[in-house]
Amino acid sequence: MTKSMCITYVVEDKLYVNITNKCSNRCEFCIRNNGDGAYGSDSLWLEREPTREEILDSVLSCDLNAFPELVFCGYGEPTYRLDDAAFVARAVKERYPNIKIRINTNGQSDLILGRRTAPDYEGAFDIVSISLNTPSAERYQQICHSVYGEAAFDAMLRFAGDVKNFVTTVSLSAVKETLTAEEIERCRIICSDLGVNLRLRDYIPPEA
Repeated sequence: MTKSMCITYVVEDKLYVNITNKCSNRCEFCIRNNGDGAYGSDSLWLEREPTREEILDSVLSCDLNAFPELVFCGYGEPTYRLDDAAFVARAVKERYPNIKIRINTNGQSDLILGRRTAPDYEGAFDIVSISLNTPSAERYQQICHSVYGEAAFDAMLRFAGDVKNFVTTVSLSAVKETLTAEEIERCRIICSDLGVNLRLRDYIPPEA
């Protein structure tokens, strides 16, 4: 494992922000199981967690006019540092009001921080993308191995239903190669009941 201070990196036309390596899940299909970086980036394993000022400096050192979207997503669960992520996002919005800001999360911030967190997202993030992964708590725990056990699944769904009141767009995502057609339909029903979107994403295989 090679460690660095790679805070920002580019995926396609979006700027990604890597702020922590902590995660409450150990998902079997997680991209960090495949190597040290993503899409040609430097190692996303951090030698230490950057300060919020270092994160903001790294983001603002990039030409944000060149990116339609800023995404908080790296080799960890960014809501371990929700306050810092929201601080950076709001500071960016003050300077670049037209850029869309997304946070990719496992939806466990209420459990991680021990409080209701949905209001914290307001005014900071335009899009919240939550990893649903499966339509059942039992299967979720089998493949995601949350430190919170099967309780993580219901907490994630409650959070999704709550945070949609504070941000423009909320999506639940799943890796389509890991699901049967019947499971995908059950995921669609969950999303419909919550009033949020379903996004099916591709599995990223290990690098050769």
